[in-house]
Amino acid sequence: MEPADATAPELTILMPCLNEAQTLERCIRKARGFLEKNGIAGEIVVSDNGSTDGSQEIARRCGARVVETPTRGYGAALCRGAAAARGKYVIMGDSDDSYDFSDLMPFVARLREGYDLVMGNRFKGGIKAGAMPWTSRLGNPIMTGIGRLFFAAPVGDFWCGLRGFSMEALRKLDLRTSGMEYALEMVVKATLKGLKITEVPTTLSPDGRGRPPHLRPWRDGWRGLRFMLLFSPRWLFLYPGLLLIIAGLAIGLWLAPGPRRVGHAVLDYHTMLYGAMAILVGFQMVGFAVFTRVFAVQAGFMPADPRLDALLKRITLEFGVILGALLVLAGLAFSAAAVWVWSSASFGPLDPSQTLRIVIPAILAVTLGGQLIIYSFFLAILGLPTRRPELP
Repeated sequence: MEPADATAPELTILMPCLNEAQTLERCIRKARGFLEKNGIAGEIVVSDNGSTDGSQEIARRCGARVVETPTRGYGAALCRGAAAARGKYVIMGDSDDSYDFSDLMPFVARLREGYDLVMGNRFKGGIKAGAMPWTSRLGNPIMTGIGRLFFAAPVGDFWCGLRGFSMEALRKLDLRTSGMEYALEMVVKATLKGLKITEVPTTLSPDGRGRPPHLRPWRDGWRGLRFMLLFSPRWLFLYPGLLLIIAGLAIGLWLAPGPRRVGHAVLDYHTMLYGAMAILVGFQMVGFAVFTRVFAVQAGFMPADPRLDALLKRITLEFGVILGALLVLAGLAFSAAAVWVWSSASFGPLDPSQTLRIVIPAILAVTLGGQLIIYSFFLAILGLPTRRPELP
């Protein structure tokens, strides 16, 4: 292990930049003043994303270190800038003068206390008139609420662009997105990996550039929601799948004895077919929830789940194949019963209201059994080692 560099700065103030000539100098001067006022050994890094308005020259003239980021995207700029940071801690913030770089001490104090990620919260700190459009005032709480529900993250403002983190924590997160999802990925992965997270009030001021921001509320909002769904197989697949299975079973059991009247409507085997469909789709969704989680853990997107690991140790390939085979046999037995009923009618016309109450469970059992056998083999394939063992 290499000894720590005694000359390395404690703090890196990181600013992503794309044509911010109108506000960049103000941001850098505020950040420089903050470091000098509080006696903090720090540096200012501007990660430029291909500016064509002279932002790079402004940054160098003001004493900032410029890191060129050829790959376009908010996340790409922050990722490259953070990789070039020399500080023990990093505080990142937009260079449009919407955040006050002269008031960063609450972030530094929490980082020094040992927190891995310190989030700004604009709803606690205050949003000045004209600083946030109505779409964001509506969308941010909704997206934050979804994030808190999906991941139990202790954060009240998922999208806040002013936040601090330790470089040690950043290396653990292994962030990979290059767009606006970077902000969400940081919070989600920090939560999933059990890092220490806190937040401090932050004031949001109007964008000082006098032009529309790079953010596209509807597009970026959808991208954020999509990201959270992809990182939460439980809410994307598992819970909806279980709900469909329960609903389908309830419908099937309710209609098994015969038709049911609800008001003036009579529900019969047609409704049973939809119940069977719900069970099949739900079973597939539950399977995809398991597959997604196993793949995400192996790819390093998500941490291991002890409960899932314990379940998969019990539900082996052989167990799944045997259970699937039993379901297929049960379905075939129901099918034989249906044929026997048909033979008693000399293989002539039958009352579908009676025979389909046998045929539907038969087809459902055979299909579920076949799927379970296939799923078991696929899980076994996912569980194969991806690296050859080290030889002595």
